[in-house]
This record gives sequence, structure tokens and C-alpha cells, in this order.
Amino acid sequence: MAKQPLTTTVFSRSSYPEYRRILSILRTETVGGALLLAATVIALIWANSPAAEGYFALRDLKIGYEPWHLQLSLGHWASDGLLAVFFFLAGLELKREFVAGELRKPARAVVPVAAAVGGVLVPALIYVLFNLGSASETLKGWAIPTATDIAFALAVLAVINTHLPAALRTFLLTLAVVDDLIAIGIIAFFYSTGIQPLMLLAALVPLALFTFLVQKRIRSWYFLLPLALATWGLVHASGIHATVAGVLLGFAVPVFNSGRKGEPAEGLAEHFEHRLRPFSAGFAVPVFAFFSAGVALGGLDGMQAALSDPVAVGIVAALVLGKAIGVFGTTFLVTKTTRASLDSSIAWIDLFGLALLAGIGFTVSLLIGELSFGTGSAHNDHAKVAILAGSLIAALLAAVVLRARNRHYRLVQVEEQRDDDGDGVPDVFSRT
Repeated sequence: MAKQPLTTTVFSRSSYPEYRRILSILRTETVGGALLLAATVIALIWANSPAAEGYFALRDLKIGYEPWHLQLSLGHWASDGLLAVFFFLAGLELKREFVAGELRKPARAVVPVAAAVGGVLVPALIYVLFNLGSASETLKGWAIPTATDIAFALAVLAVINTHLPAALRTFLLTLAVVDDLIAIGIIAFFYSTGIQPLMLLAALVPLALFTFLVQKRIRSWYFLLPLALATWGLVHASGIHATVAGVLLGFAVPVFNSGRKGEPAEGLAEHFEHRLRPFSAGFAVPVFAFFSAGVALGGLDGMQAALSDPVAVGIVAALVLGKAIGVFGTTFLVTKTTRASLDSSIAWIDLFGLALLAGIGFTVSLLIGELSFGTGSAHNDHAKVAILAGSLIAALLAAVVLRARNRHYRLVQVEEQRDDDGDGVPDVFSRT
């Protein structure tokens, strides 16, 4: 009698420690998402009020040291400086995922990685299709709708009061982390201009010293912070977007401690993450959103003009349709072609709702919009309107799908909290 082929279960639960770690991250990001929403609303109201000149004057106010080419506007400092902290954490999280998290096992990594790639390629293709007949300048924005904003997505989940199962929350975070890595690669390779090789080589010196110190488990800020700032400044001067420095510094940090006696239990990556994530989610990203999201809508006529621009139409279609098709379609294809099966607590409608939620593109989308068209340009302003509109539509559609499944999610949540044997670990995790 022929043996039945073994099937792999995808979207199964991770270990309990990993589950707790992810819940902690998502809790912080949910608060950050609420602040992000607040900053965006304030920026839009101010930019469209009688005091709008004050908003744009503040955004364009230049400070810094000109001889070092660091006399930048406040908006530029937010996108190049504060977002470097955000991408430093993205680098930390990505490395941890590959070393100790969901991405360390190929069988578990293939689905979220493939979904992230599909969620980048399909939106980019849809945007290009909508802009093929337009001026070549509009094609520069092909990467705008490729990013997923995890904080904004979590804020939506909090608002609709849904209770996603642990496996779906893990998938959403992993998808966003891989998404961020792809976005950084796009920024580095496609949106860097006037490369200065000497400056780039010079940046390797403080980066190497930073790497040496963190590999030795030295965590003193007065050693590491000057080296990190020097790396950031030299990468900025090299013509490569300065946020890339944040990712490189994040990759340098070890995930585990060396195992020597007397060493702190938490690894250096976890140490930095605990200290910097509240700053990133609670200050850096909301401040960037405040300076970047403000756009003068120009009333109904201005909105119509913005949404008739092929740039805006392409972004909205790519975020709403492209992300859903890319994430869901790729997940479905990979699962079926590998003869995998979904975990019993998950249905395909849940994955579709999550794919719609991935269409919420904000922080990185706004950044790429500025890099594509320039701050204050008509196309960039239209792109901002489209990012907001597309993200709102994607959020509403996702809310309808996921909210309809909320009763099932509550039952799964109860099951994930049961601890009948009283060992401190929920029973479903004891069985995995």
C-alpha cells in the first residue's frame, strides 16, 4: 500500500515564548498606530486650515550644520533622521526572525516571504499599468504602493476590536518585516542619486567599529551612539538614503548573548529593541507622519484633480487590489503547490482579510513618494492623497471581512488562553 505524502501545516502556532514576544511588539505598535493616526489627522487639519502657512513654514524650517551638508528642513530631518531609528528596529527584527524567529525554518518562512514578494510585485505592476500612457516622470512612483504599515494596520485592528489568532498576528508581523527589507533594498538601489564612493567607504569605518563593539556585547551608549551617528552622517553624505544606515546598524547587532557567566539574560538585540521601540513607535514615526502627511487638499476641486492624476489612480488601485491579489494569491499558490494545509483555526477568508489589511501603506509609502517626486511637487501631493485614500479603503474592506469572523476569533483566543494543567503555559502551546 502506497504511503500518503506528508503535508505541511502552515499558519500553525509558534512557541509560547515567541508568541509572548510578538504580542509585546504588537502592543507597542498598536499604541504607536494610534499616535500615528492622531499625527496624521492633526497635520491634515492644520495644512487645510487658515493657518496652513504656519504648518508648511514649520515643515520647511531648516536647521543644522551646513559645512557637513546637514542643514536640513524639519521634514527632511524627520524622514532621514527619525526614520533611521524605525529602520534600525526593522533591521533588528529581521535579523532576529532569520536567526531565532519564524524565518529560521524554511518550511515556515516560505509562505510569509513569498506573500511579501507578491505583495510588492503585483502592486508595482498595477501602478505601472495605470501610468504607461502618462509622462515618464510618473513611472518614478512605481514603488510607492509596495509597503505595508504595520502600526497603521494594528491601529485598525484595535479600532474594530478584532481578536486575530496568534498565527495570523505572527504572519502579519513577519510579512511587514520582510516588506520593510524589500523597501529598504528598493530605496538603496533605485532612489539613491549622486553616489559618493569615498563617503560610502568612509562610512564602513564607524560601522565596522560599531559591529566590533556590539559583537563584544558592549552596550554603553557613549561608545555606540557616536559611531551610529557617524555611520548615519557618512551614509547620508554618500548619496544613499540615510535610513539604509539604520538597517545596516541593526544587522550588526547579535541576537543571542555569548553564554558567558554573569552576562545579562537578554541578548543585545532584545536590549536595544526594548529601549528604542517605544521611542520609534511613540515619537519618531508619528513625527515623520506629522511632517509628511500634511497636504493642502484644495477642497472638492483639489480632491478631484488629485484623484484624476494617473499617479493617484495607480496608487489607490495598487494598494486596494494589488496588495490583496499579491499577498493572498501568492499565499494560495505556494500553499497549494507545496501540498500544505492551513491550521485548523484558520480559514482562507481570514487570509483574504489579512491581505486586504496589507493594503494599508503609509510610513514607507510617504517616504518613497517624497523620494520619487520631491517634497511639495504636485505629483507628491497627489500621491499623499492617494496613499491616504487607498489605505482608508483597504482598512474599511479589511474591517468588514475580519469583523465578520470576530466570533470565531474570540473562540480561538479563549482556546489560546486555557491552562488546565496550571503550568503557566496555555495548553495549545504545550502541544506544539
